[in-house]
Amino acid sequence: MPPVRPDLAGVVVKTNAGPVEGRVSDGIASFKGIPFAAPPFGANRFRPPQPPEPWTEVRAAHEYGAVPPQPPYPEPFRQMLGDSGISGEDCLNLNVWTPDAGAHDLPVIVWIPGGAFLRGSGAIPVYDGSRFARDGIVCVTINYRLGAEGFLWLGDRSANFGLLDQLAALRWVQDNIRAFGGDPGKVTVFGESAGAFSVASLIAIRESAGLFRRAILQSGAGHHVISTATAQLVGAMLCERLGLPRTYDALADVSLERFVEAQAELDFERIKNPDPGRWGEVASNGMLFEPVIDGAILRERPIDAMTRGDGSGLELMVGTTTEEWRFFVVPTGVLDYIDEERARGLAKRLGLDPEKAITAYRETVPAATAGDVYAAIITDFAFRIPAIRLAEAQLRNGGDVRMYEFAWPSPMFDGRLGACHALELGFVFDNLDHVGPLVGDHPPQPLADEMHRAWVNFASTGDPGWPRYDRSRRRVMHFDAPGGVVLNDPGGSTRQLWEGIR
Repeated sequence: MPPVRPDLAGVVVKTNAGPVEGRVSDGIASFKGIPFAAPPFGANRFRPPQPPEPWTEVRAAHEYGAVPPQPPYPEPFRQMLGDSGISGEDCLNLNVWTPDAGAHDLPVIVWIPGGAFLRGSGAIPVYDGSRFARDGIVCVTINYRLGAEGFLWLGDRSANFGLLDQLAALRWVQDNIRAFGGDPGKVTVFGESAGAFSVASLIAIRESAGLFRRAILQSGAGHHVISTATAQLVGAMLCERLGLPRTYDALADVSLERFVEAQAELDFERIKNPDPGRWGEVASNGMLFEPVIDGAILRERPIDAMTRGDGSGLELMVGTTTEEWRFFVVPTGVLDYIDEERARGLAKRLGLDPEKAITAYRETVPAATAGDVYAAIITDFAFRIPAIRLAEAQLRNGGDVRMYEFAWPSPMFDGRLGACHALELGFVFDNLDHVGPLVGDHPPQPLADEMHRAWVNFASTGDPGWPRYDRSRRRVMHFDAPGGVVLNDPGGSTRQLWEGIR
């Protein structure tokens, strides 16, 4: 019998539900597809997550598990972001990478993936946690229910099954991570886009107390939730499209394929005509399904909860990319069809003085087109200003917060994407080889080394390597080239436009 290759040798860990066998490669043990809850379908559909069925035999954890049912990304975004994995019912699973399952006190970092609450999973290649484990961190990536499966509200049950899934995953970490070498008292939760909106929501949820010590919010903060009235509008439109009464029981009989298809159709309708009168907050937030202020799980907007002091005992890091919104308007060609009238109309709808706003944004980039100004205004409305407000709320209650800005531009689309949404992911995970065309053929590995090290340091000590944010100097770490610099109040002239508005 031939010897077992060292990089394929298994390692067995006992979890509360049963033993799992991972794979070891280059000294890193990975465990994939571990269920933290039962499949949320059949009798469990539109219900809070239930414990997984326990097992006694060693369960192979060599491959990613099923991911939540979801529509594929449309082109060209599919090319830019890749596939989320193979969907299936047993989708409430997570993945663990550890440098030493025999340790007991390693820091832990738990990733909540983004995807506009409609797509995404913890199995996307760029989220591979091997490099965090290489640097002494136990890394966990999770799935949670998406779209209507996770955030539908019809009035008589929780609207936030996706958030309850995230809480269940974090409780699993508390109960099991010691078996993988991690310390449940040293947990950092982090996420990007919808993942960061989720982190903010978790901070505002009382039931999350004690589940994590630190949090990192990448391109998402505490404003993006919706009211029950808006959630009901979206739920009613989905039921109408399916030709069904507005009840969970009726929807529970719809096949997953048709349910996912109907959501994609409805989202396309929203994109074509984002009328606030029809869509409520969904029109400006840009996501069909989001966490809902249901009064039970989520009692208010996360930014309001944090202003009152929720999360003040946590150590936080929050930041954005410089040109977030170009991700959405450059690949589609929309940027080139925006004229001065549309740019002014946007500024007015968002509460800004159109003339002052256009002048201020154009002063930052004198050659900016109307489309460039339009994208910059939405970037601030959706991402940068909410991030600043979250930092200010944390400061108001004596909390600790660091801020960053990722400014390295993508070479894709002849450089027109700029430092767009999601571009920092390969740098944070130190997985530039897993990103694809978004970072081009020769992305700067030294910048990834530096940025990844900051995330490792923050998860380990709470100090990423630059000064705390404060309202006097507003110091922000600027990641552009290796040897990032701390800037005082970058974009201060446009930041001031939003005082009292956002």
